[in-house]
Amino acid sequence: MKKNHQPPEKGNTRRTFLTFLGTLAFLYPVLQFAGFKIPKKPTYVNISKPVPATGYLVTTGFILFDRDNKCWALSRTCTHLGCKLNYQEDKDILECPCHQSRFNVETGQVVKGPAQKPLTFLSVEKRQDDPLYVVTT
Repeated sequence: MKKNHQPPEKGNTRRTFLTFLGTLAFLYPVLQFAGFKIPKKPTYVNISKPVPATGYLVTTGFILFDRDNKCWALSRTCTHLGCKLNYQEDKDILECPCHQSRFNVETGQVVKGPAQKPLTFLSVEKRQDDPLYVVTT
């Protein structure tokens, strides 16, 4: 008994699908090596309480400063190994508890290593009404 073989529809073959998967599997590491990243959508953090008289407010992801008629936020993630930074109010620096990297609170620059890269500045919108601050992470 002879089987009737019909030619597969163009574009819907198993070979086309496997070729697509193979190309994707090859390109993914090449794009990663080249530094291609899909940009994250921004997250808006609303802060409804005023910054205390000390001039700073510590959150889990960033430290918000509001002093000398300026308002800014710095990431609390150390650029060395990703530990959470602590604010040393008496020294006016951010310090990493893991390897004691230190950062300037106004510029985010490294004061003492082993960290090499400065901290990430986050956009801050200061408002008159609630929420008083909107930080974009």
